[in-house]
Amino acid sequence: MTQRCDALVVGGGPAGSTCAGRLRQAGLNVIVIDKATFPRHKVCAGWITPSVVESLELDVDDYRRSRTFQTISSFRTACLGGRTVVIDYGRPVSFGIRRCEFDEYLLRRSGAALELGEGVKSIERRGGDWIVNDRLSSPLLIGAGGHFCPVARRLGRRREIEEVVLAAQEIEFEMDGRQQAECRVAPEAPEIYFCEDLKGYGWCFRKANFLNVGLGRLDRRQISSHVADFCRTLQHYGRIPQSLSEKFRGHAYLDYANSPRELLDDGVLLIGDAAGLAYPQSGEGIRPAVESGLMAADVVVEARGNYGRGRLADYEERLGKRFGRRDIRSHAQNPSFPDIRRKLGRMLLSRRWFVRHVVLDRWFLHRHQKPWKPADFTARDAADLV
Repeated sequence: MTQRCDALVVGGGPAGSTCAGRLRQAGLNVIVIDKATFPRHKVCAGWITPSVVESLELDVDDYRRSRTFQTISSFRTACLGGRTVVIDYGRPVSFGIRRCEFDEYLLRRSGAALELGEGVKSIERRGGDWIVNDRLSSPLLIGAGGHFCPVARRLGRRREIEEVVLAAQEIEFEMDGRQQAECRVAPEAPEIYFCEDLKGYGWCFRKANFLNVGLGRLDRRQISSHVADFCRTLQHYGRIPQSLSEKFRGHAYLDYANSPRELLDDGVLLIGDAAGLAYPQSGEGIRPAVESGLMAADVVVEARGNYGRGRLADYEERLGKRFGRRDIRSHAQNPSFPDIRRKLGRMLLSRRWFVRHVVLDRWFLHRHQKPWKPADFTARDAADLV
């Protein structure tokens, strides 16, 4: 016997939970399925901007009562081997979170029915419904399962375009007393170090007693060697402890500018990393995940039960207006400096004005963009959907 719902969301991360919660507010019966059980470990540097807090309508006092919520007011940046630049904003400009806590909080808050610990084994189209695992049925399927989302595989991509995959490895662990004494990273000041060839960057970020260290690159070759060299450099200069308590874990993602994935079809949408929406300069995926989840939910409500491709097409239009038109190319581009030569790039990364107003304000914090405001609707707007 199949269990039917109004919307079936595959993936319980920030994109899926945000979309599910928004649809629940509109009165839809929503199920979220995820192969993981929550809380789950998630590889991610883990910081969110005030815009994300506002878009999520996050109750900060409630959230931080029993969870990590590290205030960020400054940054240390450098090109590896180059001059360090410290930018102090003098006020909070971001907040550090642990994804194991953040994702579970959003998922439980969504109010959706949860099917956790079950991977997607099959997706079929029968009549006007999507059938997942031969037991979950819905006219609307939303893919939010990250880079390897099975819904994204089902939708496919533009065949003439090769996916440009960015790869990263990182760790996050709670430091013991000795490690804390050896760590010179200030909790309020994450450190960002661009690779010498400018094809990626590494970071170290302290959240109270937790330390997150990682590196991401456009060039996936020998990434483990790059990560090992990066850690040795940080240890040599005493930035991080000499011993690290965890093994590095890897993940992959697509940046929005180069993602060739189809985003929608009849009765189906992709959001978050499943759609390949990470910012090309920083690789950040949380804000695009949250905003795409809100956009998708608004389009679904406005469609009023007609989920044909034409009625859902406005979702792609809204993504374009928010994040820019996708510049699909069949060859890899440097995500940080597509048109700047290496020597000029290294020079710019030593200039305070460039680091503050371009690298941090625009690429990492996106302070030029106002928080995304979802459309106003009530449960009555969903009357034609249920």
